[in-house]
Amino acid sequence: MGIGDARLSRSLGVVDSVMVGLAAMVGAGIFAALGPASAAAGDWLLVALAIAAVVAYCNARSSARLAALYPESGGTYVYGRERLGPFWGYLAGWGFVVGKTASCAAMAMTVGAYAWPGNATAVAVLTVLVVTAVNYAGVQKSARAARLMVGLVLLVLLGVVVIALIDAGGPAWPWTGTGAVGVGGILQAAGLLFFAFAGYARIATLGEEVRDPARTIPRAIGWALAIALGVYLLVAVAVVSALGTDGVAGAVDPLAQAVSSIPGAEVVVRGGAVVAAAGALLSLLLGVSRTVFAMARDGHLPSALASVHPRFGVPHRAEMAVGAAVLVLVLMLDVRGAIGFSAFAVLFYYLVANVSAWTLDRSARARVVPLAGALGCVVLGFALPLASVVAGLVVLALGAAVYGARRRNATR
Repeated sequence: MGIGDARLSRSLGVVDSVMVGLAAMVGAGIFAALGPASAAAGDWLLVALAIAAVVAYCNARSSARLAALYPESGGTYVYGRERLGPFWGYLAGWGFVVGKTASCAAMAMTVGAYAWPGNATAVAVLTVLVVTAVNYAGVQKSARAARLMVGLVLLVLLGVVVIALIDAGGPAWPWTGTGAVGVGGILQAAGLLFFAFAGYARIATLGEEVRDPARTIPRAIGWALAIALGVYLLVAVAVVSALGTDGVAGAVDPLAQAVSSIPGAEVVVRGGAVVAAAGALLSLLLGVSRTVFAMARDGHLPSALASVHPRFGVPHRAEMAVGAAVLVLVLMLDVRGAIGFSAFAVLFYYLVANVSAWTLDRSARARVVPLAGALGCVVLGFALPLASVVAGLVVLALGAAVYGARRRNATR
């Protein structure tokens, strides 16, 4: 079988696909983005969460339509290539791979920070190695692990909500927004929180491995996004009721702080954070490796990365390459910088997805959602911290330069 003929087996149903998406969203959002977002939005945190959810919904709708039409590994890399041309597909794939590799590093570092703060880097490295090995053993094993992790994390988060609300005497949110926060701060918080919703992309990138993709992918994306939004709202209200927005913004572990009044609860929450971040890392590595596989299969990355393991049926070389890149980033980045950079790159990725969906139907009604999604991606992307925006633009420009050099060499 040639490189261009390499295919993955269709073994995932709706429930497994939802769990893969939730493992990315719940783990990334609650334990990594809530504090930085609260620092940016202050009392307007729920408004920022709502904005992020609306943009994520538009992106999900566009992605679901495209994934049903193009049920292949690669997600927006494939959609951009088919609808807008090879360059835009390539650049979307480039942004996804780089941005989500940074997300993988952020999740690994979160595991280390919660599990063993004094040796966070060593724990992060070990976590990457273990999760890469799980993915290498086969996508079904990864899906089962994701289901277990999501169940445990949701139980922990339910405990956080109950304990924090009891400690606070009930929900108490300053809905009018008394903090001195401008529109830019709210939008920046929405951009950071969008990082928490981006897990549904894992479902689309598994398009070649789900059964009946035209039916499974849209249903799985919708369920995963709805469940994640409900969880985020409950936890955000509970934690802010207990700590206040300033308390959430000033804590590196706000969920643990929100339950610290109950003996032993903080330890459980920290354990939940480790499970959540590890689950997110598992799902992220799964999606990034599939995009690398698809780009290699099309000749945009080294052809050796398009190999499928004869026994496990996974793109094993792509998975090993992504795991190695994450290990390097773990040693170079910090968590907050990784979140901002990743959010910018992924918002560009969804910008391409929305523009691709725009081309599917010429009717004005059908174009409302992709237009809103595209505008949302641009606004939230450029509202992120300046360092993240500059780094993101540099990386995209580098990707474009690599593409141009390849094309010139091919012409010669």
